[in-house]
Amino acid sequence: MKFLDKIEPLLLLSAVAAGLALGASSAARSLSGAFVSPFLTFMLLGLFWEVPLKDISKSFQNVKFTFTSFCVNFIWTPFFAWLLSKVFLGSESALALGFILLMVTPCTDWYLVFTGMAKGNLNLSVALLPFNLVVQVILLPVYILILGGSAGWTDPFLLLKSVILVLLAPFLAAKLVKRLLRNKERERGLMETLFAKRQFFWLWMAICAMFASEKIIDKNNLPVFLLLLIPVVFFFTATFILSKNIGRVLNFDSPDTVSLIFTTLARNSPLALAFAQKAFPGESRILLPLIIGPLVELPILALTAQMIIMAARKKSATEPTVS
Repeated sequence: MKFLDKIEPLLLLSAVAAGLALGASSAARSLSGAFVSPFLTFMLLGLFWEVPLKDISKSFQNVKFTFTSFCVNFIWTPFFAWLLSKVFLGSESALALGFILLMVTPCTDWYLVFTGMAKGNLNLSVALLPFNLVVQVILLPVYILILGGSAGWTDPFLLLKSVILVLLAPFLAAKLVKRLLRNKERERGLMETLFAKRQFFWLWMAICAMFASEKIIDKNNLPVFLLLLIPVVFFFTATFILSKNIGRVLNFDSPDTVSLIFTTLARNSPLALAFAQKAFPGESRILLPLIIGPLVELPILALTAQMIIMAARKKSATEPTVS
């Protein structure tokens, strides 16, 4: 695991701090808002650039695993997220919607890091990546209409516009440019350097600009961090237990079970954040769970990987050696 991956939560906190510092200047505050959407678009260009759509058929080579992952990620998880939001955030409709947006989008990048650390089936996890991305892009507005409609946030036309501008346009642009540059190694390398390898940089800049331009944190929002910790930690704990037991019941081998655990644990908060920023303008409390999420998620994923590694070592040490 790279050093920068280990300190991502601290880097995200530094983006928040930098944004708050910039927001103290009225000139910076008025200018920062114009940069949020471009920074998020650059981040999504990098995300979509790296997703190998041509390999999506590989996810169906292990139908049992893909179907299991689909059921947990796209059927159970939305229901469970909605249930947690009702139990812990019932009176905070904006936070509840932000929490749901965070939890219904499976990760498409850093879960591979933790899968590799814990000796999971990395090839299987990579094969599932484009499938998860395509399905969540299709279902994200559906989840909002079904799970968030009663809160009064839903505008179908704005949702459609957001899907086109935030998800479809960067997706098509990334794939088109990548195809046009397939025989131009220098230009292709430049695009990869600017976007594919700089996803976290653009996310950092976007969060910084958000906090500089909007009053996301004030004296009324500070308790929100503690309030959100409860359902977020509850989600990750329950999902870990569920995925581990599903792997055992379905007789997955250890690497496949590890892959299932991280595929269902890790969330795609950057994509959900970009979508929410466009779909719900001016609703800063919806963005809070999507910004706070990675601060909790990354340490939990790292801890989970270490727990799996330690359990595997303990099991190996207690197994009798064959002479």
